[in-house]
Amino acid sequence: MFARVIVDISNTNVDRLFTYSLPEEIKAAPGQRVLVPFGRGNKPIEGFIIALSDEMQTSHEVKPILRTLEPYTVLTDEQLRLSEWICAAYHCTRADSLRGMIPAKLRGSRIKEKTVRTLRLSPAANRESFISSISAKDGSIKAPKQLEVYELLDHPEAEYSASDISAFIPGAASAIAALVKKGILIEAGRETFRNPFAGRDPKPSLPLPLLPSQAAALDAINGASAGETLLLHGVTGSGKTEVYMQSIAAELEKGRGAIVLVPEISLTPQTTDRFRSRFGDTVAVLHSHLSDGERFDEWRRIRFKKARVVIGARSAVFAPVEELGLIIIDEEHEPSYQSEQTPKYSAVEVARRRARITGARLVLGSATPSLTSYYRAKRGQYKLIEMPERINGETMPRVDVVDMRSEYLSGNNGIFSGLLKDAVASVLEKGEQAILFLNRRGYSSHVECRACGFVFTCKNCDVAMTYHKFDNALRCHYCGASAFVPNKCPSCGSDFVKFSGMGTQQVEEQLHELFPNIRTLRMDTDTTVGKNAHRDILDCFTRGEADVLIGTQMVAKGLDIPNVTLVGVVFADSTLFHSDYRSSERTFQLLTQVAGRAGRADKEGRVVIQTNAPNHRAISLCTKHDYKGFYNLEIGDRLHTLFPPFSVFVRALFVSRVEAEASEASGRFSSGVTEAILSALGGHGAENELIFVMPGAAPIRKRDGEYRYAVIIKLARTAYTAAAIESIYSYAAEKPEESCRGIEINPQDML
Repeated sequence: MFARVIVDISNTNVDRLFTYSLPEEIKAAPGQRVLVPFGRGNKPIEGFIIALSDEMQTSHEVKPILRTLEPYTVLTDEQLRLSEWICAAYHCTRADSLRGMIPAKLRGSRIKEKTVRTLRLSPAANRESFISSISAKDGSIKAPKQLEVYELLDHPEAEYSASDISAFIPGAASAIAALVKKGILIEAGRETFRNPFAGRDPKPSLPLPLLPSQAAALDAINGASAGETLLLHGVTGSGKTEVYMQSIAAELEKGRGAIVLVPEISLTPQTTDRFRSRFGDTVAVLHSHLSDGERFDEWRRIRFKKARVVIGARSAVFAPVEELGLIIIDEEHEPSYQSEQTPKYSAVEVARRRARITGARLVLGSATPSLTSYYRAKRGQYKLIEMPERINGETMPRVDVVDMRSEYLSGNNGIFSGLLKDAVASVLEKGEQAILFLNRRGYSSHVECRACGFVFTCKNCDVAMTYHKFDNALRCHYCGASAFVPNKCPSCGSDFVKFSGMGTQQVEEQLHELFPNIRTLRMDTDTTVGKNAHRDILDCFTRGEADVLIGTQMVAKGLDIPNVTLVGVVFADSTLFHSDYRSSERTFQLLTQVAGRAGRADKEGRVVIQTNAPNHRAISLCTKHDYKGFYNLEIGDRLHTLFPPFSVFVRALFVSRVEAEASEASGRFSSGVTEAILSALGGHGAENELIFVMPGAAPIRKRDGEYRYAVIIKLARTAYTAAAIESIYSYAAEKPEESCRGIEINPQDML
């Protein structure tokens, strides 16, 4: 028997199948990790068995597999098929595609199963002899604790840890030690799973009655064809989660599993609690804030079918769920579903392919679907499901827009408009809660000199440093560099240093100045460093231990807190005027999502949006909760300008510590790739296919000490688009540039 193996090396020179013989004493299967001799020196290298064969299929010397690394397959057959597609779709090595499907620490055997020390009676133990040994002449027991421990373990298959025994018999530690010394107890070990849910036991819940729109959505999901994609467009508060849970319950009854993706780690604890209240221990969680051991054990629970419902962030799309029946991607419009690491995959596209391979149904849910997804649904590529009303007859919150230009002209140069101050005061008076949203952490967005205009920028990046007041430091939010604020301008020497813009820290400080007794919590990257920080902040706010939650986009989606009746958007323009064709779309989505946090129960909700651009469509249509109106206007502009989904952007990024090297490499690539595309499309109307190829400095020219130049290629969507993209990748492989950091299709971050 021979095995076809991919060695775990991310290098195109070895990105192919190698044939090894399988010794008779080694039992292995496709999907198993093995140790193989590799290269002239026969260095032991880890690898993945892709297939087994009776034929050698090579003329080279065949070496034997050294051993298997686990007694089980780490990859399912459908994962192996999916990895092959990922290589073709994202032009990565097979090793890169397979690595993302297993816990990182499994490679190199850097993580092991957890065992606990256990105790049980020795087979040679004799009850009568033991009691005799601890009995006094008058028949009394000299060591009653030892007798209690003995009796606890004196039944078939009894095996407990020392802590378990001490929980039953307080003060048993010395008795245990004595019994071990006598040889009456023997030590063993029991494999256990690390528990990421420790201390959280949500009360069981039952399925809720459904509104007609929810019932129709559930019927559509349950009746969908194998491999079909459905777009569930439901307004905030329409009960999408209940539909998700009842559709998952239907899959579990059929013996099938489900994967649920959420965009933010901050949403995972609340989402996981809701699903565990319904499905109990069959729920597993996968995200980056788990410890290495917890992530490994949750992955093992899924692999061994102990967990059938997986909740997680982007990479959970690869969870080893067998008999997969349903994949749900909540808030499908979120850019966080796009990976920025190799392979640079889209979780939505990977889920679509996985659904086709497994016959699962894919549900994309959002109150504000991406324009591309809604466009596909309108064209019939996805099945569109609409849920236009909130549950329990709740009305959508009233949205007021404040023109901050008028506030300034009337003499108010503070952070808060008069309307927002009054609204916060009303919430405090009623004992309700509010969320204040500002998509910018820190205290001030930048620091500048009033005398000469000098702006304190990062020495490693072409961005202004943000001022953090709590430690009086300037920080770069790209590379992490920090510096103290000087008393004088380093450019002109004046002491007219000005703090400009605002961040969440300043919002919190000024809120306390207005309302001295207010209780606040802040949720941004600075306050959520700890493992359970997201969970702890949200738990505290949900219990009513704070009046106002101030945060960045972490607070803008998915939260369902009944007592929140006010949402204030402190500065809506922070995402509006970026050099990205999606800035209007993303602003509308973000504002609509954060507005949806208000009035989730039986209390009327209110939203106050502060802006300098009150007439912009992203803001004016948000006040009406009018997604379709926004979509119609925006998709029309996209068609007129031939922006996605009517075209494809391809970006090749070149990075070097020497600026000239990055610039020259981008220029060479631009010239060569243009010829390659035209050659590949010869005779197929290439002049209409290739709209432009533009080399130049990236919007953030310098980042983390490296200069960044990009080549942006815009391709019209035609029957030949795929051939054009393939020619780009082929050219990059044939004419490699050392400074090239990869090629992306429709990158989420154009900066």
